[in-house]
Amino acid sequence: MLAKLSTRPTALRWAIPGALGLSLLGAALPAAPAAGPGSGESGPGLSRYYDQRVKWSACSGLEMPEDLQCGKVTVPLDYARPRGKTLELALARYRATGHRKGSVLLNFGGPGSSGVSELSAGAEDFMHLTNGYDVVTFDPRGVGRSSPVSCGPGSAEIMAATDGDEGMKHPRRALDRLRKAADQCAEHSGPVLPHIGTVNAARDLDVMRRALGDDKLNYLGFSYGTRLGAVYAAQFPGRVGRMVLDGVDTLTDSLPEQGVAGARGQQTALENFLDWCVKEDIACPFGQDGRQARREVVRLVGSLDEEPVPSAFGEPFTGQDLVSALGQALYSRELWPALERAVAQLVENGDSSGLESFTSGGVGFPVRRAADGRTEGALTDPEDVPLDNLPAALMAINCADDPDRPGADRVARSLGPLLRRYEEASPVFGRYRLTQVLMCYGRPKGTDYIRDEVKGVDTAKMLLVGTRGDPATPYRWTQETAERLGPSAVVLDNKGEGHTGYASSACVHRKVDDFFLHGTLPPSGSSCGPEGDASGD
Repeated sequence: MLAKLSTRPTALRWAIPGALGLSLLGAALPAAPAAGPGSGESGPGLSRYYDQRVKWSACSGLEMPEDLQCGKVTVPLDYARPRGKTLELALARYRATGHRKGSVLLNFGGPGSSGVSELSAGAEDFMHLTNGYDVVTFDPRGVGRSSPVSCGPGSAEIMAATDGDEGMKHPRRALDRLRKAADQCAEHSGPVLPHIGTVNAARDLDVMRRALGDDKLNYLGFSYGTRLGAVYAAQFPGRVGRMVLDGVDTLTDSLPEQGVAGARGQQTALENFLDWCVKEDIACPFGQDGRQARREVVRLVGSLDEEPVPSAFGEPFTGQDLVSALGQALYSRELWPALERAVAQLVENGDSSGLESFTSGGVGFPVRRAADGRTEGALTDPEDVPLDNLPAALMAINCADDPDRPGADRVARSLGPLLRRYEEASPVFGRYRLTQVLMCYGRPKGTDYIRDEVKGVDTAKMLLVGTRGDPATPYRWTQETAERLGPSAVVLDNKGEGHTGYASSACVHRKVDDFFLHGTLPPSGSSCGPEGDASGD
């Protein structure tokens, strides 16, 4: 995935396709420590963390729901030195209204999404779960109100290195800029940066589980959150309760391979949108023929790259900005009508404001709302959360999770062949996503634990939901991850559109809630129809 910075007054304009968000950090950052199965509460020096209990109180901040409560847990900065420095992680919950079975912990993906902000803005989807559970979420280490990371002025270097054709035409120049950016990221992120990543976040999950008073972890993870859930299952297999992974991430694909898959998925989603547009509306801005509509999109992107139009802030709105907006809007079928209107606005009047609304702020993957990226409430004043925290955390976490480190010569040689592969996967999104080959260059090797060890888990049954029309996490990843995890994984095939299924399919929603509330699992391989009707049960 290409992460892109903007200096506009909106502060950020990032393209973040769910689990495919990729890092562009350079050197000067310590490697993530190798990790095996978590020792948990029996580990030396860890008892004080496992003995704590969350103290809940009203959330502070504007527009925070009155019935949402906030709290915190303390975790070691470095699990190898649990008697050393600590971090405080922000939590939020809606209390159970029925007979309480325990808690369900939510992770909204990214990586880098603030769970507290997401739940405060989009609680509707999860209220049925409060019939048996406290619904709890959190800001992972380095995110939101939990020691947020930032790249500070390094964001400008990242933008310069990844904007347009810079990385492809001048890879060594781009790599030098990324090295400079890395120094800025390290300087502005503080001591949490070397200890960020999914392996440590999974250990934090276990501390949270115990601090909530639960013997087992009940967990609902979306997109990147499925990676976090899988890593927890590998580290603490005996503590897995009812776990659902929706929009399943890959555990094995390299980052360039993830980019190809993502470009292909976004292209398929775009073509589905165009088919809908030309059939449903005589005023479709791409015409009335599906094939011609596909050509029109490519033409429009190229035209805007050559001659951008002024944005609402006076800066040029380019073809790559259009690609970014398309990528965000294609996450949900519910956004298609708004996307059609925004494109018509651009084509007819040169007005990009409707499209810009898709690319300002963060992305909330599974909830039914237009995410605005706000960070009100909870433990930290929202003014204290850096504006670039979401993408900075995304970068840091993905690099910490990735063991591949190609050298400069290999990067330079690979660009031409990779460009052809990416553009074959998507003539619209391929070039935009290619910049990811530069990510993590010069950074010490990340952990190989996820790729090598997260497999064959011996846990209670887990429900994996894959959506056929998902533009960010292709359905084959659900199949591959289920096979890798082993007999514990039960697959639900959602034959719908959009990224993740819980908020978009009534059928998926019902089956997930039935699992949490009643312990009822669908047969592996069963499906939900494209309109949310169950089939194949």
